Amino acid sequence: MSNIRHALNVKREDDFAKWYQTVIAEADLAEESGVRGCMVIKPWGYGIWERIQRLLDDRIKAAGVQNCYFPLFIPLKNFEREAEHVDGFAKEMAVVTHHRLIADGEGGLVPDPEAKLEEPLVVRPTSETIFGDAMARWIQSWRNLPLLTNQWANVVRWEMRTRMFLRTSEFLWQEGHTAHENQDQAQEETHRALEMYRACAEEDLAMPVIAGEKPENERFPGAVETWSIEAMMQDGKALQAGTSHYLGTNFAEAANIQFQDREGAQQYCHTTSWGVSTRMVGGVIMTHGDDDGLRVPPAIAPHQVIILPMLRDKPEDEALLEYCRELYGQLTAQTALGEKTRIWLDTAPGKATAKRWDWVRKGAPVIIEVGGRDMEAGVVSLLRRDKMWNPENGKVAFAAPKRDDVAGEIGAMLEDIQANLFNEARERRDANITRGISDWADVASHFASGGKYPGWVEVQWSKPSGDALEKVVERLKEHKLTFRNVPRGSDAADGTCIFTGEPAVERILVARAY
Repeated sequence: MSNIRHALNVKREDDFAKWYQTVIAEADLAEESGVRGCMVIKPWGYGIWERIQRLLDDRIKAAGVQNCYFPLFIPLKNFEREAEHVDGFAKEMAVVTHHRLIADGEGGLVPDPEAKLEEPLVVRPTSETIFGDAMARWIQSWRNLPLLTNQWANVVRWEMRTRMFLRTSEFLWQEGHTAHENQDQAQEETHRALEMYRACAEEDLAMPVIAGEKPENERFPGAVETWSIEAMMQDGKALQAGTSHYLGTNFAEAANIQFQDREGAQQYCHTTSWGVSTRMVGGVIMTHGDDDGLRVPPAIAPHQVIILPMLRDKPEDEALLEYCRELYGQLTAQTALGEKTRIWLDTAPGKATAKRWDWVRKGAPVIIEVGGRDMEAGVVSLLRRDKMWNPENGKVAFAAPKRDDVAGEIGAMLEDIQANLFNEARERRDANITRGISDWADVASHFASGGKYPGWVEVQWSKPSGDALEKVVERLKEHKLTFRNVPRGSDAADGTCIFTGEPAVERILVARAY
């Protein structure tokens, strides 16, 4: 078998941004659509999203949240009544103003001036306002609370600078919207959703994250509190992988979401919203990919094991196929990570070696090649994507287990791959968070001289607000830095604020980010 290394044509260390785009292309995840900022998600990429969706949806429903669906088009008046919210999204809104096209007399089409809408419609950038309309209808009494809803949908935000999966004009997501009797219950839901996202990221995507509260300047427009999970990519940048917002009564007051409380008085509901999107796929790429392509954690891999018979268009192919079909049957009867294993018998035309490298670039967790000699010996050639290369000789690290032993080992192997990818990423993250810096100049120096990938810095600050916070944010912008979050459960502050010199009240993470 060939041990020639079919690496990508660019390495992470040389050009991380180019490497990322190359992985998307070579792993056959997505492609440009012809509309700026929009992408076609191809079957392997969409299969990964479907797995994330399936696992997260199970978690959502386990919390008693019910799925529903709301329209793509939202009346402009819905946004106008919530000033802070609309201000946060105004520059990104796509707006429908006409309902018909006519010929322009020159072979083209233009909006019909006679078909102008009485009220413009906003293409859904997020759905707080339209969910609010429904909640105002559905909620009359405390007996209707809590109201726990979620929708899986697409949204549009007219981005100027786009990058596939990470920041696109149209993307896929879920958005949870809930209403509660009081602040305590709403905040409890906010933290439940945050913990759900942490568990999904770490247990399903094998992507270690830090959960914490966003500072005032990073809050969702109209929110009282915003909480996030932050993941470190291999270039040291942060990726906000999910958010959960406590909205207070701000949206309830705008949409008139009221209920009769237990004493008979009218009260405004306390609401929340929370969401993750297809940028999670981008996070998987940049957390687990290597210089040979993508590595997909088994929990979210559309196919966990690929069986590749080395067919030669000869009569003996049928015996080899039968040998592989028996292996397929043995493997599909197994379980891993709490589910039936997902196996793919690849009998498509083409040389097995070329197809192997296609699956390597796609990141399939386990690849099993079977040739005539393997069949004669009753074995298979097995390759783990997380441990592809023999460190002693630099060759592809094939194992040769007995075919009939593989079924009994595959569940534990897939679980080990899942754990190995998580531990590798967590160790890398923890090694690249710098603590103990107590002076702003040292922070600036760290990011100026820390090489290509300086990681994150944890600092202590006094949590300034308003104009004082804006001055701090401007200082960060000069170095292309942002606040990420205040880690949940972090050590208490015990020093002075590196920005104001006042006593610090908490620790916060600073990083460059996507």
